[in-house]
Amino acid sequence: MDLDLAGVHVLVTGANGGIGLETVKVFLEQGARVTAQYRSSAASLQPLIAEYPSTLSLAQADLASEPAVQSLFAALSTPVEVLVVNHAVYTGQAPLKDMTLAHWSNTLDNNLTSSFLVVREYLKGLEAGIAAGVGRFGERAAVVSVGSTAGKYGEAGSADYAATKSALMYGFTLSLKNEIVKIAPRARVNCVAPGWVKTPMATEALANPHIIYQALATTPLKKVAEPRDVANQIVLLSSTKVSGHITGQVLMVEGGMEGRLLNRAADLGLPADA
Repeated sequence: MDLDLAGVHVLVTGANGGIGLETVKVFLEQGARVTAQYRSSAASLQPLIAEYPSTLSLAQADLASEPAVQSLFAALSTPVEVLVVNHAVYTGQAPLKDMTLAHWSNTLDNNLTSSFLVVREYLKGLEAGIAAGVGRFGERAAVVSVGSTAGKYGEAGSADYAATKSALMYGFTLSLKNEIVKIAPRARVNCVAPGWVKTPMATEALANPHIIYQALATTPLKKVAEPRDVANQIVLLSSTKVSGHITGQVLMVEGGMEGRLLNRAADLGLPADA
């Protein structure tokens, strides 16, 4: 299917990870020009550079740093029309009563404040690009962020991560959708929210049968998502041609999950086969 993304400049943050890398691949397959942001290592992106030397660019930046984000956008050869806010950190579990302020602040800085900085600079570039009046620029503007089931259902032991994802999915997305149209009247803002995904980062955890059980106990499809499952939805929502009347939405990509499994039979004093 032609999604009318050929030649569109797309910035994907956190592009060297499982979902980000797959998203870059799908955009490139659609003919988009992609800038792939990474923080530390671009090793996973190198094969794509060899395959798409004229349409893929790499950009290193610490997105929690305001000067670094400003420099990232200043260095771009053309303004960004489609933005995918995919980057995030997960710093491990800590109950709220034991969580340090440094732990909390690190997660908010790297997940939420960084997203604000990236979107702010994107909006400035979008406005400047439209003012320059070059071609169709601005007609296909879209922002897609990546949330999580943690943002909808919470995540005991990871309140910091859940709080950032919930803020991005709801307060930020719903506010931005009403602001961006003042710059680009047909611009759209949406979010995809996956559950567990088979990424390199999740390999060790998903080898644990207890974690798999918790992840799938309320999921009717009884399977963990592949990175391509999430990437396909990101790209579809980015396409004005097929998603031009969709904005302010959170698309759950979690196999129909109905919530968290909090108690097992033994916790309720019931037989194991109850």
